[in-house]
This record gives sequence, structure tokens and C-alpha cells, in this order.
Amino acid sequence: MAPTRTATTFAPPVMEARRWLEGVEFPPERPLINVSQAAPVDPPPEALRKAMAEFAVERDEAHLYGPVLGNPALRAELAREISEHYDGQVSADQVAITSGCNQAFAAAIAAITGEKDEVILPTPWYFNHKMWLDMSGVTAVPLPTGDDLLPDPEAARALITERTRAIALVTPNNPGGVEYPAELVRAFYDLAAENGLRLLIDETYRDFDSRDGAPHEVMRLPDWDRTLVHLYSFSKSYRLTGHRVGALASSPALLAEIEKFLDTVAICPGQIGQFAALWGMRNLRQWLAGERDEILDRRAAITENMPRLEAHGWRLLGLGAYFAYLEHPFDIASDVLAPRLVGEAGVLLLPGTMFMPEGDAAGRKQVRIAFANLDRDGITKLFDRLANLAI
Repeated sequence: MAPTRTATTFAPPVMEARRWLEGVEFPPERPLINVSQAAPVDPPPEALRKAMAEFAVERDEAHLYGPVLGNPALRAELAREISEHYDGQVSADQVAITSGCNQAFAAAIAAITGEKDEVILPTPWYFNHKMWLDMSGVTAVPLPTGDDLLPDPEAARALITERTRAIALVTPNNPGGVEYPAELVRAFYDLAAENGLRLLIDETYRDFDSRDGAPHEVMRLPDWDRTLVHLYSFSKSYRLTGHRVGALASSPALLAEIEKFLDTVAICPGQIGQFAALWGMRNLRQWLAGERDEILDRRAAITENMPRLEAHGWRLLGLGAYFAYLEHPFDIASDVLAPRLVGEAGVLLLPGTMFMPEGDAAGRKQVRIAFANLDRDGITKLFDRLANLAI
């Protein structure tokens, strides 16, 4: 008997890590430092919450079905913002709203792949991308990266077969944090276009990119939507994680196929979340700029604290957006180290094995720190605990 769809993949890594907390007590002088999940724990700003409450009370449509591809006003506003951010030309009919960015990825994969097709994923990969490919009967083809965590387009070229349908990138990267240079993104776009593939670029963390201006040029190219599938999320930018609002941009023809998936799975995105995303884009630009400044300051704090860990043999491989990706110095695998850190250091982080193919040696030496919920003082305390480890 063939395995079920869900049996083809692994358990959700963040949920698995949370189970390591069971039965562990954290003394008041050493509370848990949780850097396992890349999600804000604070609610949206008060002004946005008040607007959402007013919408829920006063507008009937807050509680009704809407268009499968999202509300026209939100699609139009996001198209305008994408055009401005990337200095490109994006129209509302090239944009769809989804119930989170993971759903955007799932919908795109459903629309461009068939059974036993292949999608190239750089490693370390975002584990939910790998999980969805597994459950879709699509082969995830690993594209190993070096110490800089940047994928090589020529190495990707060597992996393309007659079953390859897409290449999927994440920038700023989850889990590695690295920001892909514009010329690297263009090289992957050219590779995909040359071979008739789709290039999926998950830019969930684009609002926290340290660079000013457009992070790449591909949305300025003629007919960009024939190749590119741009993925985005409002969850991190406006702290709307619980409302599940994501988006994608591509060709109207592909969105027509994606509409079939979305109608079957969720019928439409939630109305209150869509309202919140639209209100946020129209009213919170200054607030979001402050959020970006704060994340960049926390990134700087990681850089300033790293010499203390480097003295003990740690290496920083990637840093950006919400993430620091490190190589640890211990003679044990990261999936053994990470559960031990809960009791011995009061730290919950994810091992590199969760972002790598099974048995990959590199993942055994790596860990991911999601630092978005740690201020400078919290980052210093985290580094204190890691520097004092006696493994």
C-alpha cells in the first residue's frame, strides 16, 4: 500500500521543537529564550486593531465570502505598491490574495506541476516548501549552497531535467537570512526563462531587507509574469500572523489556474485580514519603516555580539531579516544539541537538520536563530548563554 500524502513528509518542525519544552521548568532568573519561530508575538499596532474592530462591527462584508482571488481594492493597492517597490509595472489582474504565503506557494505549485515533476530548492531550504512538495508528489531537488549560503545558477543548470518545472528561492532567506544580490536573482530568472521554467521567489521578508531601493530588477523586464511567481506575506510586516494574509503576483493565465486551487481549499481569504492589510498599506508606512529600523538594529546587535561566540568556535554563515544562521563548534549533531539547549541553557532554537535533506552533513553543524522578538538586551542574554555552554 502506498503511503498517504501526509505520510510522505516529516512532522512540522516548529511543533516538534515545542514538544522539547514539555516537563522543563525555567527558573525566574533564567526564563526561556525562544528563537525557534520567525513570527511576531506582539499584536498589530493599536490604530490598526481599532480599525479592524470597527470594520468587523460596522461592515456586513467582514463576515461574508469574497472573491476567490481576493478583494479588488487590496489587489489594486498591492499591485501599486509592488510597482513602486520594484520600479516595475504590475497590474491588479496580476495579483492574487491568499490565506498566508504558504498557501500562495502551495497554490503556485499545484498550478505548475504534476505528479513526479521536480522543483529545485537551494539548501538549507524553508521546510514548509519541502513539505508541500512531498505531499504533492513533486520531487524537491536539493541545490547545495556554500558557506555564503548563496545558490549557484550554474549548479542549478546542471540539475535541470525534463521533469523540472520550477526553481524556488527565498530572499531575504529563511532560514539563512542572506539577501540575494540583484545580479544573482537576475541570473536565476534568465536560467528559468531560457529553460521554460517558473521562478518562484518568496519575498516574505522584503520589508526588512537592509538595502534601499528595489532588491532586484526582474519585475521591470518585459513579460516578467511569464516566468516569475512573486510571493509575499502581510504577516510579518503588519503583525497579522493570526489573520493569514499572503499574496502572489504572476500572469493572469496562471492566476486562473491558481483560482481553482484557492476556491477548493479556502474559497476566499478572510475579510478582516484583507481589510487590515489594505488599511496597513494605506496608513502604516511610517510605522513599518520604524519596524524595519528596529530589525536592522537587532541585526547589528548580532554582528556586535558574534566575536564572543567566534572565540568559542562558532561561525556566522548568514544574517538578515529575522534570522541568524550559525555553525556550532560541538562534536554532536545539531538535532541532538538543540533539545539539550532547552534544559541546559534555556534556549529553544532549530537545528540545521530541519532545513536539509536527511543525512546531510552540513545540517548537523548548523542552527537557526529567529531573533525578531529579541531586543538588544535579549540578544546579549542569548549570546551570554551560548558563550557559556559546556557541551
